[in-house]
Amino acid sequence: MSDFIYLASQSPRRRQLLEQMGVRHELLLAGPEEDAEALEAVIDGEDPERYVERVTGAKLDAALVRLAARGLPPAPVLCSDTTVTIDGHILGKPADAAEAEAMLALLSGRTHRVITAVAVGLGADRVARTSVSEVDFDPLSAEQIRRYVESGEPFGKAGAYAIQSQAAAWIARIEGSYSGIMGLPLYETAQLLSHWQIRF
Repeated sequence: MSDFIYLASQSPRRRQLLEQMGVRHELLLAGPEEDAEALEAVIDGEDPERYVERVTGAKLDAALVRLAARGLPPAPVLCSDTTVTIDGHILGKPADAAEAEAMLALLSGRTHRVITAVAVGLGADRVARTSVSEVDFDPLSAEQIRRYVESGEPFGKAGAYAIQSQAAAWIARIEGSYSGIMGLPLYETAQLLSHWQIRF
């Protein structure tokens, strides 16, 4: 039992969601010697759910090595990864404006899935859950897409959008977990934290 966890994520949304739950946490971020982006590389033909679960597991492995190497007090480590998928394609974080525009054009007027995996572990004791949600986008004009990309909001976001941004005005329906679409499904996270008797 621990009175706090480590969060191995740079996402301000995941911090905000843990704070919403009342979970005390410390950041455990990758150092400059680590290639954190390489963990998110897609394997050709990989199933989107398998991809997210694999990446989340790899992030947890790296974070636990980091915890030991830094000699920090032991506590459970939480890692998470989110991806957007449509037509079997995995839409990660756009590399540039052109890729962001292409992703948003692909999502326009259609239903896509948002998959978020969460894992919490310390030593060999690890637990994980996956949340899958569906999101319906209204049709978007080229001008709407261009303005959104110019806002800078798509960068660093799977699928080139954030549900808590102005893109919310395009979302006709969601089925699943709003917080999961943001990047940390609170129901699943609570189930994992209860395994560690974390108070929140």
